[in-house]
Amino acid sequence: MVERPSPGRAVPPPAEPARGIRHHSPYAGTWFPDDPATLSRLLDETWARSHRRTSAYLTPGAVAFVVPHAGLVYSGAVAAAAYRHMEQQRPERVVILGFCHRGSLPGLWIPEVGQYETPLGRLGVDADCVAFLLEDPLFRRTPESRVCDHSIEIQLPLLYRAAPSATLVPVYVAALDSDQRAQAAERLARCAGPRTVFLASSDLTHFGSSFGYRPFPVDARTEQRLRDLDFEIIDAAGSLSEGLFLDTIRRTSATVCGSDPISLLLAVLRGLDGDDEIFQNTLDYQTSGEITGDFHHSVSYGALGYFPWSAFRLGPEEQAQLLRLARETLSEYLSTGRRERRSHAAPPANLPALTSQLAVFVSLHSKGQLRGCLGRNTTDESLWRTVPDLALAAATEDRRFPPLSPGEEDIEIEISVLSPMKRIEDRGAFRVNEHGALLEAGGRHGLLLPQVATERNWGAEQFFEALARKANVSPSVYADPSTRLHVFRAQIIH
Repeated sequence: MVERPSPGRAVPPPAEPARGIRHHSPYAGTWFPDDPATLSRLLDETWARSHRRTSAYLTPGAVAFVVPHAGLVYSGAVAAAAYRHMEQQRPERVVILGFCHRGSLPGLWIPEVGQYETPLGRLGVDADCVAFLLEDPLFRRTPESRVCDHSIEIQLPLLYRAAPSATLVPVYVAALDSDQRAQAAERLARCAGPRTVFLASSDLTHFGSSFGYRPFPVDARTEQRLRDLDFEIIDAAGSLSEGLFLDTIRRTSATVCGSDPISLLLAVLRGLDGDDEIFQNTLDYQTSGEITGDFHHSVSYGALGYFPWSAFRLGPEEQAQLLRLARETLSEYLSTGRRERRSHAAPPANLPALTSQLAVFVSLHSKGQLRGCLGRNTTDESLWRTVPDLALAAATEDRRFPPLSPGEEDIEIEISVLSPMKRIEDRGAFRVNEHGALLEAGGRHGLLLPQVATERNWGAEQFFEALARKANVSPSVYADPSTRLHVFRAQIIH
């Protein structure tokens, strides 16, 4: 079934000390199979669907995820995009932030459970971490029956498949004010570490009259309008600013059921965001309307991953392979004059990062002067395929320069592999010489790579003036609330 606003039913557990309570999910047999063999087959199929839908490459080192929580036949494949990353990572502890759809008292509630039973096996609760959280009066114990909800329960078989030896820290999040959220985030951030992953459980937009949310009609444009709305919410979450995220929810009235867990997660991540900057990456997205063909009643699902910048950086061999591809493509054009994109065999099996779908730019220089630069700030193609295409395009299609002539020599190649884009609320968050930026204003856009400021010895103001010129807009657009500014980092390969 598609998730409804209040679908759960409470099952009262026995009143025992938390360490001794074993919780059997009331959702086994309804929202997911209670037969181990049947559930295993369903999860195998779910993992396979996720593999077909998304890149085979799994970015290492995730700090956190946002994961949907509908029935597995609906959101399972999207959720698996996050759990496949977790499976590779094998965390020792998973802090899961859920909520009760039927409502609960404001605050943070940790159920009195010592172990969670799944049809596949048991998942233990990290008693030490729970005790640490309970030292803060914002975190309180509650009987499982008061909060038991599919926002956490639907995650249990997926968690067991991905990280069977991990312990859980289940926290049900209800309404918090900004001070409480900051206090709770500081406490949760102290649980972070290389073997700990945070997970916020939430679906995205709930659309249709049954949800009381129908801001536009059901017609041929509904699917795209839903996608635009959902990605506006995703973009706000990528800022790591819970304020911007919640403001966007309020402005759009978007029915994101887990906005409380997500906003707390963003506050935690903002506290962890340091020199190895954290970036959000959209791992998968789908709507139930796409699955059923009926957009009169549709729930949106997104899997979001949060990774340090170092997770996106390529190793020396991978850098060398990309340069080789670009050089071979460019050499063939310069020797033959044919503008033909070469097809390349698959990348070496020991270099899987070359199949990642990262934004990338290729710049060509001759005697120190730029001769062409083109890129893609979004792509559904692998680096392995995109880089040679862009090398040829930079040589022949950059309208600012005449095409390179056959026989030209000493062409220098520079490849810039970009992190995901991060929305920023104001220019004060920009780090000159570290960040590039994308400006979107008045239907125009412009992008400058971070090395532009370094090469020209610019400060931040000079960079932003040049960025406005690149977008062909006045610098006054930075004062316009409708202007969007994103930053990114780039690994520069020569």
